[in-house]
Amino acid sequence: MLKSVLLCASLLSTQVFAAWQLDATQSDLSITSIKKNTIAENHHFKKLEGTLSDDGKLVFSIDLKTIETMIPIRNQRMQEMLFDISNFPKANITADLNSYLKSLKNGVQVFKSVPVELSLHGQQQTLALDLVVNKNNQQLHVTPLRNVLINASDFNMVAGVEALRKIAGLDTIATAVPVTFSLVFNEQAH
Repeated sequence: MLKSVLLCASLLSTQVFAAWQLDATQSDLSITSIKKNTIAENHHFKKLEGTLSDDGKLVFSIDLKTIETMIPIRNQRMQEMLFDISNFPKANITADLNSYLKSLKNGVQVFKSVPVELSLHGQQQTLALDLVVNKNNQQLHVTPLRNVLINASDFNMVAGVEALRKIAGLDTIATAVPVTFSLVFNEQAH
């Protein structure tokens, strides 16, 4: 009897509290820049890393030197002038998702408002993200319900935007950018 109880408890804890690893080949994080008030351009990051521990701790990072704008000189300018990758090579996101993971069931889509800490350019902000989470067997698929808006002034990056505007000879570059993502986490074997 005791063995049966222990076996059931271990199976339940594995299903509820699994460790997850970001599948970078299936994941994407994109930003949209707006210049001259009317021209929007999509960019993405080629290197993302993340884990979700068995106790619900999310650790996620964006390698800022991997920005891809499809124009090499613009990639370099954004790395150096906007992100200042020599001092701030990554953007980091952390969150405690322990209570959110408990309600996930296979095949059910869940909408959650989740507080996350974003560390970018030496600044930290708490953001409330509305997420859509799907769990299927050994995968979690996470997307925002709406685009996440990141404002350069919240992260001490307005001077970088202004430097980009000047060097590109533009009248304006928006200081707020919409961010969207599609993240896939694979369950790790224990």
